[in-house]
Amino acid sequence: MSANASLIVLTMLTLSLAGCRRQPAAEAKDADTPRQAVSARDPSAGHIYLCPMDKDIRSYEPGKCPRCGMTLVTSIPEPAEYHLDLTVDPPPLPGRNARLTFEVFDPWKGNRVTRFGIVHEKLFHAFIVSRDLQFFVHDHPVWKNGVFQYDVVFPKPGMYRVLGDFYPEAATPQLLTQTVFVPGEEGPLPRLVRDYSEKQDRNLQVTFATNPPDPVAGEPTQVRCTLSPGTGIERLLGAWGHMLAASDDLIDMMHEHPSLADGSPEMQFSLIFPRPRMYRVWVQFQRDGVVNTAHFDVQVARSYPHVS
Repeated sequence: MSANASLIVLTMLTLSLAGCRRQPAAEAKDADTPRQAVSARDPSAGHIYLCPMDKDIRSYEPGKCPRCGMTLVTSIPEPAEYHLDLTVDPPPLPGRNARLTFEVFDPWKGNRVTRFGIVHEKLFHAFIVSRDLQFFVHDHPVWKNGVFQYDVVFPKPGMYRVLGDFYPEAATPQLLTQTVFVPGEEGPLPRLVRDYSEKQDRNLQVTFATNPPDPVAGEPTQVRCTLSPGTGIERLLGAWGHMLAASDDLIDMMHEHPSLADGSPEMQFSLIFPRPRMYRVWVQFQRDGVVNTAHFDVQVARSYPHVS
């Protein structure tokens, strides 16, 4: 693994440990559940069950996490970084179909992992983003013969970052990246500027705001999205919305779900931008069976402005 890839993986693991990895919302009424135990009987009567992803969700009864739907467990192992190998066959060329094959190995003996937990209705979530930030895919490789496979057509030359989001059984959730280079002359890279303007996709308009208005690296940021029309809003893969936030150099990539949502046209995501850079933020919502995708560009500052 290159030094750059190691830095990416370390960034992802650090974000996971910091609790800013994602904030799923599984049920309308549960997305507003206070950050406390979801069950409260006599604590001396048995085990405490908790969610491997949302560790503040705890119960004295077995069951499912009300936010993300994962099975509650009695203990969570120490975080360990698994290995994600990606092969592309045939070698990628612009406009030609290529098959991505993902293999997961444990960090102790290098054994291939064959058992995974379901997260938001899928075993594996994959995001593919081009370096010019014009190509965006959120999809789900299929499990076949001990590996995950996904077919994709890279539209043009350049670098593509591939993010894998998965949960090995008896481990902690993983968020790991790999890189694909498509040969050919790469076009100019964009110079992002702050863009919070309302976006229209297939059957939905999305407005976007942050609190604070000018986010700061390393500090919590709340992102509020308002959808119009406000009718027909449906869960997408068990969540009221999905977000991928990526730095303009594609080093930082964060997969998030709403921390506040109830099926109404307003919902809120919570995240921490790790570095002072420009970030492109994609959001996805489903209305009347149609998936809508919109993106916004966020300037993240190094520190709060000086107040005299």
